[in-house]
Amino acid sequence: MSDVTRLSVFKTYKLYVGGKFPRSESGRVYEVTDSKGKWLANAPRASRKDARDAVVAARKAFGAWSGATAYNRGQILYRIAEMLEGRREQYVREVAEAEGLSKSKASAQVDAAIDRWVWYAGWTDKIAQVVGGGNPVAGPFFNLSSPEPTGVVAVLAPQESSFLGLVSVVAPVIATGNTAVVVASEKYPLPALSLGEVLATSDLPGGVVNVLSGRTAEIAAPLAAHMDVNAIDLAGAGEELAKELEIAAADNLKRVLRPQPVDDWTATPGLDRMTAFLETKTVWHPTGSLGASGSSY
Repeated sequence: MSDVTRLSVFKTYKLYVGGKFPRSESGRVYEVTDSKGKWLANAPRASRKDARDAVVAARKAFGAWSGATAYNRGQILYRIAEMLEGRREQYVREVAEAEGLSKSKASAQVDAAIDRWVWYAGWTDKIAQVVGGGNPVAGPFFNLSSPEPTGVVAVLAPQESSFLGLVSVVAPVIATGNTAVVVASEKYPLPALSLGEVLATSDLPGGVVNVLSGRTAEIAAPLAAHMDVNAIDLAGAGEELAKELEIAAADNLKRVLRPQPVDDWTATPGLDRMTAFLETKTVWHPTGSLGASGSSY
């Protein structure tokens, strides 16, 4: 048996855009360190061009994803949870290193993130019954309201919660039929980049979720101003940056979800992040002339 020490095989992290793993168009990377300043990896530093490419991929995927049955979307989200469960130890290690948590605390964060995927998987075919339905109107009409996805949503992932917070803002966007361009936590991007590897092998069509890493402000600015982005979640933006992005988003009347302080990402999320990126379609259908009995049938 040789005593020669093996060279370490370091993991190369890449962006996830359109179902593929490109390096940044600019070729730039930046150093990611753990809570004690120890080097962990070089993460790609996405450019404005990468952001635009991600929007193109998200728009291309929107038609098929929004047109899929809610039941099918639920199956795919559940499959993502299955894949995450199989790679649980990897995520525990990445979250522990990124956020400076003990293994037990990191395990709790990862378990909560996996459970959250399952939770949103269960809502895909139920949200329409909660926010839609028949409306009573004065006249011979059926009046029905149903939710429809907004379109392409830019999501700025929370800065401090590298995995659970990320899942909590991405899953509701795609559960309701939207497609997403996700800007990972600037300081802790590795769990988000690893998530792309799971999404690529989990039946989720390429382009439904696109993951970018780098300087949040640099990537978010072209997304907020992009005329083919329909909505933006500012969860990972500071107060000053959020204000700038909200002004830029007004040009094409984007839906904007402002940053909201979250004390505990493990708490039940409710429906707000799903309904934030839904439009309501209302259809009127004539029933015919009402007879003496109150019905034409």
